Amino acid sequence: MPTYDELASATPPHSSWEVFGPGDQLGTINLLTSDRVAAAATMIRTGRRFGLDYPVTAFEPYPTGTRRPLEHHVFANNEWHRDDWVDSFYLQSSSQLDALRHIAHPEHGFYNGLDSERNDERSTELGIHNWAAAGIAGRGVLLDVPRHYAEQGLPYDPSETLAIGPEMLDAVADAQGVAWHGGDLLLLRTGWAEHWLALTPEARRVAPWRRSPGLAQREGILRWLWDREIALVAADNLAVEADPVVDSDFRTPGEVPPEKGVDHSGMLHRPLIALLGMAVGELWKLDELAADCAEDGVYDFFLTCKPLNLPGGVGSPPNAIAIK
Repeated sequence: MPTYDELASATPPHSSWEVFGPGDQLGTINLLTSDRVAAAATMIRTGRRFGLDYPVTAFEPYPTGTRRPLEHHVFANNEWHRDDWVDSFYLQSSSQLDALRHIAHPEHGFYNGLDSERNDERSTELGIHNWAAAGIAGRGVLLDVPRHYAEQGLPYDPSETLAIGPEMLDAVADAQGVAWHGGDLLLLRTGWAEHWLALTPEARRVAPWRRSPGLAQREGILRWLWDREIALVAADNLAVEADPVVDSDFRTPGEVPPEKGVDHSGMLHRPLIALLGMAVGELWKLDELAADCAEDGVYDFFLTCKPLNLPGGVGSPPNAIAIK
């Protein structure tokens, strides 16, 4: 594997497109080799299982205001039968995994050169089904930022913006005794989802949702993730990265905010997904797993993630399970 700095000579610069090859649909999930998955399975010691998905309706009304509430319908053809269907099911409205077709880079397009014109409603390129076909499994590692701050006697507010840089990731990992094996599935606990869901529905309607701790919008974060061969990074906040973008290495000069939807200018999403092809998860449920890790001091485990096998899907509930 080339280092992140060696990717500077790639086309486009700092992309993994040449590493994984033309036409690749998996991105960093390629790092989950059979040997690595088999080794990760030996980490199951107690059989304790932790579901990492919130209910699909947990974040209604959705903070951005761009996704309508799910409608669940149950019907019966006779007294002894029940069936159901859903309307308005936004696949990224709760715990989610972003497919590689989700976000483009403003200069280089979507992952592996897919352009916006081809990435239309009929396309299945870079869809979530590519990861669903075999599923995702490997060694999961939890970094618990709020607990680390508490143990250090430092103030921490999950409802305020905090840009977590490489030095902080290293500090948390060192304090937890975590080492990196390559192909790891990184879970970052910020405490944001726990805080948000503790609010009343009325409070959520007026609370400033674009304030959360998360990864810094710095090239050093890309270097840190790539050089450790992280296959997937997921967090319990809305974007994995810090929100809003306060200071970024990824601003595009002269970029105009879109008329509709979230402004992704300066966001880590663009180089992380479109250039490096990294699997990104958001709003994962990490509180119970984190409490167990704190109790036994073991912060790695076997992790599975099985997104919906929806051809061309832009995202999906992760259907993730941690097994210790």
